Amino acid sequence: MQKSAIRRERRANRRTLRTELRRRTAANRLASSCHRRPRSLATVAVAAGVAKDTASGVANGLRSVAKRIGLAPAEQARTKRTVAGGRGRKTRSVAHWTLAQIARLVAAYRPRKAEYVAAAALLAAFAGGAA
Repeated sequence: MQKSAIRRERRANRRTLRTELRRRTAANRLASSCHRRPRSLATVAVAAGVAKDTASGVANGLRSVAKRIGLAPAEQARTKRTVAGGRGRKTRSVAHWTLAQIARLVAAYRPRKAEYVAAAALLAAFAGGAA
């Protein structure tokens, strides 16, 4: 094998390792910010490891549960970001919830869809460990 081919392989390996390190660092940063301060339901779901397309559905279900049990969010915030990760055109009001509140919501949440049941389990583990 030539020296340039070996260099190319090592460079590619380092590139994949750096990418993985960035992904893990971002996930840990998001999880720690959810432990520190109130965040939106979809943000906490993504931090718990729920897929982004499932996270918005689970967040909607948890909002329904909050309305049913009469639980108010910890704070209201204004944001331009959307759940899908893009930029929204107008500012929206977003409810932020503490992990203790999310643990109460997940305890009262009874999803029927299999992926929502799995997401609720991930959220319960994430919120239960910090509450």
